[in-house]
Amino acid sequence: MTRINALLVLALVATAVYLVRVQYESRRLFSELDKAHSQARHLAMDVERLEVEKRAQASPGRVERLAREKLDMRQPTPAITTYMSYPNNALAQAPKADKP
Repeated sequence: MTRINALLVLALVATAVYLVRVQYESRRLFSELDKAHSQARHLAMDVERLEVEKRAQASPGRVERLAREKLDMRQPTPAITTYMSYPNNALAQAPKADKP
């Protein structure tokens, strides 16, 4: 009878240790899952912020302002536009591309 009691106590202790280990592992995994969800929300907010910044950087007004300031570009006017013309027979004599 003492043997059976000792065996049952040993089984009870082993089961209790296993249960504590499983609960600890479950809490650890839940904590990691919560951290992953938090990181995913943070990354989603970063993506949204970066998309807003990208749209702001590519706005037509900003591009035009940078073209004027940094590249020293300006709007074309007839005064600075040079028109080129071909003689009438130059277009007829131009080599034609082979059609496939």
